[in-house]
Amino acid sequence: MNLENIEFIWCSAFFILLAGYAILDGFDLGVGMLHLFSKKDHERRIMLNAIGPVWDGNEVWLVTAGGALFAGFPDIYATLCSAFYEPIMVLLSGLIFRAAAIEFRSKQPMAWWRWMWDVLFSLASLIIALSLGIVLGNLIRGIEINEHKEFVGSLSSLFNPYTYLVSILTVALFWMHGAIYIVMKTEGELHDKLRKWVNPAIIFFIMCYALTTMATLIYFPHMSQIIQDRPILFLIGVVDMFAIANIPREINRGKDWLAFVSSCVNIVCLMALFAVGSYPNVVRAINDPDHLSLTIYNSASSHTTLQILLLIAIIGIPLVIAYTFAVYWIFKGKVKLEATSY
Repeated sequence: MNLENIEFIWCSAFFILLAGYAILDGFDLGVGMLHLFSKKDHERRIMLNAIGPVWDGNEVWLVTAGGALFAGFPDIYATLCSAFYEPIMVLLSGLIFRAAAIEFRSKQPMAWWRWMWDVLFSLASLIIALSLGIVLGNLIRGIEINEHKEFVGSLSSLFNPYTYLVSILTVALFWMHGAIYIVMKTEGELHDKLRKWVNPAIIFFIMCYALTTMATLIYFPHMSQIIQDRPILFLIGVVDMFAIANIPREINRGKDWLAFVSSCVNIVCLMALFAVGSYPNVVRAINDPDHLSLTIYNSASSHTTLQILLLIAIIGIPLVIAYTFAVYWIFKGKVKLEATSY
C-alpha cells in the first residue's frame, strides 16, 4: 500500500472519529447549556435523562480520536498537547465536573443541592464547547512553531478575536443541535415549551456561521484554496446550506427527527470543510506556513505502524459504530421518568 494513501486514510479515520464526537457529545453539551432555562425540577430531570443513557458513551469518541492522533501522528499530538495545554486541561476539567454533576444531581432532594449541580452541569457544558472552539480557531489561524516542531508562542497568543468568534460559533452549533435533540426526545407541555427555543437557536447559529465564514475567507484565504483548485469540493458547502435550510422546515412540519438528521449532516459538512481547508496541514505554523507546518505527511508514524493501525481501525471503528447504534436503538423514543432515573 502506498504510504501517502495510508496516511490520508488514517487521517480520514481520525476526522470520522472527531465528527462522531461532535455529533454525539454535541447535543449533550447543547442540552447542558440549555439546562438552566428550565425552571422546574421535573423538566430538568427530563432533560437530564434525555442524555442520561448515552452521554458517557458519547465521550468515547473523543478518547478514541485522541488515541488515533497519538498513534498515527505522534508529532502532531505532542505539539498540540504542548501548545494547548491550558485549554485542554480546562476541557478535561469540564468533562470531569459535567460527569460529577450528572451523577450527583439527583442523589439528594434538597433544592440547594440540585441547583448547585445544575449550575455546574451547564457551566461545564459551556466551558467544554468554548475550549473546543479555542483549539479549532487556532488550528485554522495557526500557531508559532519552530524547526523542531515545538510550540514557541505564549498562552496569550491563543486568545484573539478570531478564536473568540470560532468559540462562539461552536457554542451556537451545539446549542442548536441540543435544542433539536431535546425537542425530539420530549412530549407534552415541555415539548411545546422547548420547541419555542429551536428557532432562536437556529437564528443565532446562522448569524455566527455567516460572520465566521466571512472572517475566515477574508483573513485566512488558505482555507478556501483547495476548493478553488478542486471545484467539486464546493458541493460540501452546498450540501451544508441545504442541511441548514432544512432544519427549520422539518421543525415546522413536526418532523423533529429529520431536523436532527439535518443538524448531524451540518456538523459533518462543517468538519469536512475544516479538514479540506486545512489539508494537508493539521497544525499550521503562522510564522512560516510553507516550511514549518505539521502535515499528515511530515508528522506520521512509520509505514508499518500505520498499516497495523489501519487494520485495528477496520475492525474497531465498525464495532464502535455498531455499539452506538445499538444503544440508541434500545433507548429510542420519548423520555419517561422512572424510579431509577437521574
